[in-house]
Amino acid sequence: MRTSDRIGGSALTRCLAMLAFALLVLPAGEALAKKKNKTKAKPAPEAQRESREYCSATTHALFSACRNETQDDYFVARAICINTSDSEEREGCLDDAKESLEDGAEECVEVRDARDDLCDRIGEGRYEPDFDPASLDDPRVPTNPNPFFPIAVGNHWSVSDGNEQIEIEVLDKVKSIDGVLCIVVNDTVYEDGVPVEITDDWFAQRKDGGVMYCGESTAEYEVFEGDDPQDPERVSMDGSFKAGRDGDKPGLLFPGTPRVGDTYRQEWSPANAEDAATVLSTSYSYGHDATLDQGVPPALAQLLCSAGDCVVTAEFSPLSPGGLEHKYFARGIGFFLAVHPRRPGAEQLVGCNFDARCASLPQP
Repeated sequence: MRTSDRIGGSALTRCLAMLAFALLVLPAGEALAKKKNKTKAKPAPEAQRESREYCSATTHALFSACRNETQDDYFVARAICINTSDSEEREGCLDDAKESLEDGAEECVEVRDARDDLCDRIGEGRYEPDFDPASLDDPRVPTNPNPFFPIAVGNHWSVSDGNEQIEIEVLDKVKSIDGVLCIVVNDTVYEDGVPVEITDDWFAQRKDGGVMYCGESTAEYEVFEGDDPQDPERVSMDGSFKAGRDGDKPGLLFPGTPRVGDTYRQEWSPANAEDAATVLSTSYSYGHDATLDQGVPPALAQLLCSAGDCVVTAEFSPLSPGGLEHKYFARGIGFFLAVHPRRPGAEQLVGCNFDARCASLPQP
C-alpha cells in the first residue's frame, strides 16, 4: 500500500485543499485592503495606521484570527476523516470539511463587515470604558438608580417566548470585579420545566444612572435521549466573560440618559461576546411609529407606555451578522419586550413582583 493511501489522500490532494483555502481567504483580505485604502496616496505604515484607526485595526486583527481558526477547524476535520475506514464515508467527510471551510471563510468576511459597520457608528478610538470605582455606587444602595433598568435586590421578572420560560432575579449578593461592586442577577431558561441555561450576570450601577455589564458566568445544559436518569448535562460555557480577565472589558448595558442615535458596546470579549445597542426612541407609545409597533402586543404597550416615555433600543452583535432585536423598556419596570424584526418571535414579560402593574400584565 502506498504511503499516500495510508494517510487518506495523495500529496496532490493536500496541496489542492490548501490552495482552495488560499483562494477563499485571499480575496477577502484583498477586499479589506481595498476598503481601508480607497485612495492610493502613500499608504501609512501599520503602526501609523493603527494609531489613527484603533477600531478598524482591531477588526483587521480579529479577521485574521477568524481565518486562521477556520483553517485550523478544516485540518482538524481532515484528521477525523483520515481515520474513517469506509472510503465512501471518508469522501463524504472530506466533502463536508471543504464545505465548512468555504462557509467559515464567508462568515469571517460577514463578521468583519459587521465590525466595520460598528466602527463607523462608535468611532475609531480605543475601547477604554470608564470602570473607575469612584464613578460607581454600591448597587444595593445606589444614589441614582436607573428607572428603566431597576436592579433592586429581590426584583424578579418572568419572560416567555411561547417555548421557553425565563426567570430573572436580582440576588442579595455582590461580586467585586477590579474593585467595583457588581450585583449578581440570576437568569435561568427553562424548556418544558427543565433548565437549559443558567447564568449569573454581574451588573454595576454608575453614579450617573448608567448600568454597566461586568460579565457573566453562563452554562448551557442538554438532556440526551437514552440516558437514565434524564439529568441535564452541561454542554457549553460559550459567552462567559469577566471584565479584567483575558482582555475582557465591561460594557454599558443601559445608559443613564438615553439619547436617540447613541450607539454603545454592551460587552467586550473579542470573538466571544461583542453585543452592542443603538437607542431608537425615548418617547415610545403604541400607534405612533409603525416600524417600532411591529410585533408589539397593543395591550402590553398601552399598559406600560401610555405616558409616551418608553425607551426602545436595537441590540445586535457583529458575531451574528443580520441578527437584530428591538428591546422595549418601561419606566419603573425595565425590560418588557424583545421583538425580532427580521424573523418571527418575541420574548414578553409575563410576570414581575415589584410594581403595581405587574398584576395586570397581559399574557401572550
